Amino acid sequence: NMILRKMGNSVTPTVELKKDGDVYTFTTSSTFKTSSFSFKVGEEFDEETLDGRKVKTVCTFEGDNKLVQQQKGDKPTTIVREFKDNE
Repeated sequence: NMILRKMGNSVTPTVELKKDGDVYTFTTSSTFKTSSFSFKVGEEFDEETLDGRKVKTVCTFEGDNKLVQQQKGDKPTTIVREFKDNE
């Protein structure tokens, strides 16, 4: 949905990554919407994106602080997020 994408692009979200054993939970929060998903590194899972697309996703890490999220669906997408302490 183009309207959701435009609204989503206009806000700066807060992201949080938590680890519990070998399961990570990634949460994105904004004034517009909050969503989260849980994953195990390297294992494919079903995800619904913030703009409503349903994709198959695999998350991996590059180094200690980069999360690489590869989404397969109508429009394959790779998202790289770099985490810094307290930012």
